[in-house]
Amino acid sequence: MGAASTAAATARGYLDALIAAGLVALFLITFVIRTFYIPSVSMVPTLQVHDVVLVDEIAYRLHAPAVGDVAVFAPPVNSGGEDYVKRVIGVPGDRIVIADGIVYRNGTALREPYENQSPRYALTIRNYGIYVNGSPLDPRQANVPPRATWQAPDRIPDGFYFVLGDDRNYSDDSHVWGFVREPGFVGRAFFVIWPLDRVRALEK
Repeated sequence: MGAASTAAATARGYLDALIAAGLVALFLITFVIRTFYIPSVSMVPTLQVHDVVLVDEIAYRLHAPAVGDVAVFAPPVNSGGEDYVKRVIGVPGDRIVIADGIVYRNGTALREPYENQSPRYALTIRNYGIYVNGSPLDPRQANVPPRATWQAPDRIPDGFYFVLGDDRNYSDDSHVWGFVREPGFVGRAFFVIWPLDRVRALEK
């Protein structure tokens, strides 16, 4: 094979590789990964306003949301069609209590290095409801399922999750509008891609 033929074969090999890489990237962007723009301060300091993150849309098709995940989901309130991003704090069967600025899961205080500030509210899951500062969330305005769907009066019901923003006192989350249903989860945020000085993986 002559030099020209070798060069042409090499160029064709590079071109084939680029096309294959482009097709893989297109598949990932279309079916597996999406970008999500951060519009509010609710996840400060983990996520800042104007950050752009990558969201794994296949993660929750393979397994349920896990405690500590930074999750994107359709909220149980009218958001104009916009998805929300919060941290998963409680999963089905968990007991959640917030007292004196500390979040307890199943009686154990969570270690939360990502938290921007301690919550200035008290919260308990009890009597088949979510109580904030002693008053129950109204099921007509918050996603608190009917009593018949609960497995225990003080534990998150099956199919529901408790989420909070890392900027606890400036976040509309489960302490305002109740639980997130499992079908509402879009995916798990796993990487900040913009701005460039904040590029990094998101950890629990």
